[in-house]
Amino acid sequence: MEAPRPEFVAELQIAVGPPLLVGAGALGERRVIPILGGRVTGPRLSGEVLPGGADFQLIRADGVAEIEARYALRLDDGTLVYVANRGLRHAAPEDMARLLRGEPVPPERVYFRTSPVFETPSPAHAFLTRHLFLGLGERRPEAVILRLFQL
Repeated sequence: MEAPRPEFVAELQIAVGPPLLVGAGALGERRVIPILGGRVTGPRLSGEVLPGGADFQLIRADGVAEIEARYALRLDDGTLVYVANRGLRHAAPEDMARLLRGEPVPPERVYFRTSPVFETPSPAHAFLTRHLFLGLGERRPEAVILRLFQL
């Protein structure tokens, strides 16, 4: 069996608002980060990230952020795509503390991987519903950059 060769699909530049700090619970610190909009650019997808989604995070006691983002895309041809994107983000404790305060951290110092799942009724974009994808993330103070690869 051959190892998968990831194919670059698109880059999402997702504008995010200040986090809503829900508070500490039995599983860790809960946060909700609103998604304000953004752009999708790439060889297989192009369009916009629609405002109204959110990233629901759990910051565990070991410092790992469990990410579950839900949002929608409107592609340039008008197609709507629903995205459910789960993943993990972690770094050295001092870097995670900086990220949680909204400060920049060089992306090579942060492990940020996601596994997005897509829903769309469009036959032209059915590949989104028939493959697995990997997202490589980068957190910036007011945005998330997500590079999507088809496996």
